Amino acid sequence: MLLVSGLLCLSLVACGKEEEPILEVTPISVTAEESGTSAAGKKTSEEETLRREESAIETEYLTNGEAQTEGSTVARGAESLLQEDGETLETRVLTPAGYERVEAEEGSFEEFLRQYPMQPAGAKVHLYDGTEKGNQSAHVAVFALPIEEYDLQQCADSVMRMYAEYFWATEQYDRIKFHFTNGFLVEYSKWREGSRVTINGNNVSWIKSKSKDTSYECFVRYLRTIFCYAGTLSMEKESEPTLLSLLKAGDVFLYGGSPGHVVMVVDECVNEDGEKAFLLAQGYMPAQEFHLLKNDRHSADPWYYEDEITFPFSTPEYTFDEGSMRSLNY
Repeated sequence: MLLVSGLLCLSLVACGKEEEPILEVTPISVTAEESGTSAAGKKTSEEETLRREESAIETEYLTNGEAQTEGSTVARGAESLLQEDGETLETRVLTPAGYERVEAEEGSFEEFLRQYPMQPAGAKVHLYDGTEKGNQSAHVAVFALPIEEYDLQQCADSVMRMYAEYFWATEQYDRIKFHFTNGFLVEYSKWREGSRVTINGNNVSWIKSKSKDTSYECFVRYLRTIFCYAGTLSMEKESEPTLLSLLKAGDVFLYGGSPGHVVMVVDECVNEDGEKAFLLAQGYMPAQEFHLLKNDRHSADPWYYEDEITFPFSTPEYTFDEGSMRSLNY
């Protein structure tokens, strides 16, 4: 997106009865094309899709639904684990034979993800403008996560929105806070009290310009501002490296760049030997619906097994290098 940052945000039509510019702003004069990022860290790429990176090593794909693990053969993908009548993530995707879902604490983010509504079976992934995504072969299901009618809610934004929707639903409003790429922290608690972000050149600050508004529509306007000026680079700074043995729902595979990419772990299960498997989901660019990824090794079984996660680690549309597993500090 090579629009001037301030002009982009000012062009967005607010939800609700009145139109409200997202920023009380002196428009940023530096375009993304000139600087790589705007002063507040706006997304910069005009590419309509990220290109899947070539794997540095030959990937051994499974045949006949089998995977080799240390001399033994484990049947995978022989039978579909997808349930067409499942309305949530948990009921849409069964666990593999011998595995059970890891217990999720009541009210936790893990439970929120597991119970999140899914679009009907067979749903296609749509872009922000309602058109169909060109590649419909990377997903097995689509989340019913709202998406804005602007090219803003891309990969990192989808992850941030899922966290923000959880905090909103559980009334943990003080936890809704994200950094712009330039490091400026934008707290929803200030936004809902009537403060708005102002940008003048490279300077970002708060100004009290609105009355208190605790509506969901105001919350969405807050998110649009975050989506304008945050991304994988800011998300990387809001996270810490983690290990495969500690990987859990809510963690991510993340490459912070311009553009970068991020895929989120949305569920996990474990067998009696302590071996885990994970479900992964992503948004993408251009902005599109959040979707559950297929595992190309066994398309009828979308779980990513622990022994399959080696680096470079390939997902249907992106390959992550070692060091990409991270836990978010939200």
